[in-house]
Amino acid sequence: MPVCYFLLFLKPIINGIGNYSVESRTRNNERMDLVIYYKGEQNVIELKIWRGNAYNERGEKQLSDYLEYFHLSKGYMLSFNFNKKKETGIKEIHIGSKILIEAVV
Repeated sequence: MPVCYFLLFLKPIINGIGNYSVESRTRNNERMDLVIYYKGEQNVIELKIWRGNAYNERGEKQLSDYLEYFHLSKGYMLSFNFNKKKETGIKEIHIGSKILIEAVV
């Protein structure tokens, strides 16, 4: 359900200039959550529900692998955290030569 809310926000921004695909498949049959095609660029976004640091780190590795597959240097991860004592914000993570922009809402 959080994906639907994010797409409601996103659609008016890319309307007429770009497009997106949900759960796109790679050639090796892995599924990415969201790929946005905007102004000639391809942006991979991994969407997660916060379930702890270990789960988050697996998501970062998964996103890094997608970036490697598509020869991209930057990707995005959006985590939905429903905990009462959550830490929200945006941070930049470096995994090898890849840059991950992580947002927790």
